[in-house]
Amino acid sequence: MSESVSDVPQSELPPEFKRPGEAENVIEGDIPDPYELPIEAINPVSGRLFAENKWQQYFERLRKEDPVHLNESELAGRYWSLTRYEDIKAVDTDHENFTSADGITIGFKYGTELPEGALNVSMFIAMDPPQHDEQRKTVSGIVAPSSLARLEPLIRERTCTVLDSLPDDEPFDWVDTVSIELTTMMLATLFDFPFEERRKLTRWSDVATAVPGQGIIESEDQRRMELLECLQYFASLWEERKKNPGDDLVSMLAHGEETKDMQPMEFLGNLMLLIVGGNDTTRNTMSGSVYALNKFPEQYDKLIANPKLIPKMVAEVIRWQTPLSYMRRNANHDCEIGGKQIKQHDQILMWYVSGNRDESVFENPNELDIERPNVRNHLSFGFGIHRCMGNRLAELQLRVLWEEVLKRFEKIEVLEEPTRTYSSFVKGYTHMLVRVKRKSA
Repeated sequence: MSESVSDVPQSELPPEFKRPGEAENVIEGDIPDPYELPIEAINPVSGRLFAENKWQQYFERLRKEDPVHLNESELAGRYWSLTRYEDIKAVDTDHENFTSADGITIGFKYGTELPEGALNVSMFIAMDPPQHDEQRKTVSGIVAPSSLARLEPLIRERTCTVLDSLPDDEPFDWVDTVSIELTTMMLATLFDFPFEERRKLTRWSDVATAVPGQGIIESEDQRRMELLECLQYFASLWEERKKNPGDDLVSMLAHGEETKDMQPMEFLGNLMLLIVGGNDTTRNTMSGSVYALNKFPEQYDKLIANPKLIPKMVAEVIRWQTPLSYMRRNANHDCEIGGKQIKQHDQILMWYVSGNRDESVFENPNELDIERPNVRNHLSFGFGIHRCMGNRLAELQLRVLWEEVLKRFEKIEVLEEPTRTYSSFVKGYTHMLVRVKRKSA
């Protein structure tokens, strides 16, 4: 780096790393029935809608009545919610007219705070070509087919170890014991991160997108402190890998022609992208797969009877779960979407979670159907140049997990409704009590 990454600033993080929460759309009291509200009063950027799993009807109404839906506020400015599949895909694949260079989550105006934490700063997913392509190419080799083939035996070995350690016929938290543990071990491998300290990665991922006061962090000061700790830790790894490079993500960034001179905050932005992208998405789909198969037991029985359906089940769960609810683009110029007049610089929220439930594309979209014929058309990985780089790795981890689960357990039983992440961006689970019953020898 032109400024060595070891020269981590000791002052507070800059304003773009702040996240007070989704303060402009706090729902007081009981969450109202969306059909009892004026359509203009609906604002889906609400962590409570997702934490209480009451988002479905809000998006159903928007798809039916106002699929290109405007919200405007003093802090956030103008932002449009796209809720139908075709509109979302059209914007997602058009990087020339809709830029991601201003961030990937809803952003507040300059000088104010952002509601999605450290994910609106400089990172390659929040860039346009050619810079995006150059930086993405630097690290994409780690998920190339040859790399995945080398990783699969390790993924299977670790999956077997974790599953074999589970208590038989006793309640335990699937999220922490299985989902977080497996994804964090994978992240530690990709970064060549000290394995005994791997839970730091989980913590930094949670801190990056957390709403203060909702269980992860209490204040913005705490977020700043912990993200600086992350940057300082990785700065030392950077200096080490400059001298002794390996096949890990830090080495790739430290030696890549387009990334070796990154400023410290750009380094942190890319770290957050890779950590959140590799952690939250897979771990929440691992938990979501157990929850979904319990919600639709006939599908679970079908899977047990025919394990060859695992790959289709994995794709369907990724659609049904949709681990990241949306991504943002900004309009490069005045344009029209769905008959609505979009102004230059307006924010466009592509609600993948809604497009994946679009009745015009997916039959009975709220149902889990592990034989769904068009499931590969789901939006969860995005489309175009920003399509999820690690999509095949995520599918590999989920496939291996369920191959090994079906060998060992009669069923995984969800014992109570899980608790969910307070966020309109990360759609996930924080705790899910389950019980497993091993097959008899």
